[in-house]
Amino acid sequence: MINFEVNGQAAAFDGDENTPLLWVLRDHLDLKGSKFGCGIGQCGACSVHINGAVQRSCITPVSSVAGQSIMTIEGLAPDEKNLHPVQQAWLEEDVPQCGYCQAGQLMAAADLLIRIPQPSDADINSSMTNICRCGTYVRIRKAIHRAADLLGQQNNSGGEHA
Repeated sequence: MINFEVNGQAAAFDGDENTPLLWVLRDHLDLKGSKFGCGIGQCGACSVHINGAVQRSCITPVSSVAGQSIMTIEGLAPDEKNLHPVQQAWLEEDVPQCGYCQAGQLMAAADLLIRIPQPSDADINSSMTNICRCGTYVRIRKAIHRAADLLGQQNNSGGEHA
């Protein structure tokens, strides 16, 4: 039995310890936000946070997350009325086109803003390695800058997200 936490809740998996975390999240915990894209950790559609850092869940064996804390896109905001600043910025900047990669993009952007609260374009270009087949990179960059501003405003007013 592999025990871990997902979005603040206890979780367990008693199957093959080499099962990719992505399939445990999607098939066993019914968290469908993280997507299967490439299966080799290149595209980033499956990105989640493990102990606060973004990782590709399609190449992460569930055995490696024993005792750890995982956050999926479903856990990024407390509810639909209190979006995380990256989610709010994504909507304000109309980022998604097809939307398939967006959960992974949002998780990568949230991780970037934790590490670099006011990223430059160069920081964004080097950190955002997720692939968007629709090519919405200009809107993604603009939304990350907007989210950084929103986070700054929240931090100055005592907001919750980081």
